[in-house]
Amino acid sequence: MTKSSSVKKQAPAPKYIAIDGPIGVGKTTLVKRLAEELKGTTMLEPEDNNPFLGEFYQDRKHNAFKTQLFFLLSRYQQQIEFKNKERVHFPLVCDYTLAKDPIFAKINLNSAEEALYQKVYALLDDQLPKPDIVVYLRAKPDVLLKRIRTRGHEFEKPITEQYLADLMDAYNGCFLNYNETPLLVVDTTHTDFLLHNDQYEILKKDILSHRQGTKQLILR
Repeated sequence: MTKSSSVKKQAPAPKYIAIDGPIGVGKTTLVKRLAEELKGTTMLEPEDNNPFLGEFYQDRKHNAFKTQLFFLLSRYQQQIEFKNKERVHFPLVCDYTLAKDPIFAKINLNSAEEALYQKVYALLDDQLPKPDIVVYLRAKPDVLLKRIRTRGHEFEKPITEQYLADLMDAYNGCFLNYNETPLLVVDTTHTDFLLHNDQYEILKKDILSHRQGTKQLILR
């Protein structure tokens, strides 16, 4: 008689990791480090190619629709290109999710613009693969503003703490109710985990092992 194995099977490593959160929270730096250590592929937000971004921060009301539509189409095109590639070094580590796009539409667009935007978004979103895990990074608005000021990008100078507060509320409304994939919610208010290797290793372990539902992680 053979005994049944009591060894719990280890969850398969994620092939598609998406990191999201507001501006200044550290998404891109984390993506690059994870991809390098895991010998994977980065997929970075194509924001440097958005010709409307500077105008948007100067006057959000008049420049929001074209800015957001450009982002949506750029992200969609990038995701489709990766989807159709025959060879990709996994894991694929991305510094955005398409799920966040309606956040900015809700904050920045008028009702007519948002209605049109949502129609386009729904058509595109159905065609894209879902991540194996989404990591939602968040922090208090004053902490985000300090980090943004530290990096000193010229086009980010008009960003205010109130805008970041509104943005953080919208992100929380989206991702604290998110259930499309496994979700890891990481509060980075009290520490920069990228400067503290022990905290980074805790985060990396959770990213590689979390496979069901939502988990909250507070780093201090």
